Amino acid sequence: MPKPLRILISLLVGVAIGYILYSSFHTTQYRVEVCVDYHGQKACRIAEGRTQDLAMRAAHDNACAQVTSGVTGTIGCQDTPPTSIRLLQGN
Repeated sequence: MPKPLRILISLLVGVAIGYILYSSFHTTQYRVEVCVDYHGQKACRIAEGRTQDLAMRAAHDNACAQVTSGVTGTIGCQDTPPTSIRLLQGN
């Protein structure tokens, strides 16, 4: 393999690794706590995300996982609006 091609490939690999590391450490911009009440069971969970919507969805899904079991219960809970949403300090 020619030396210039090796250098180019090394640079591309280095840039790719740098991007992966940068995006891994800088993902959290929003942090929220979401509470759900589903069939009399209540749960609150905190999640972080790159956008507020992603953080809210993750927290809602995590809270639902605490109060349901099975696919039907999970889908039903995910369609239930949260009882409270609290925005927390992000990174």
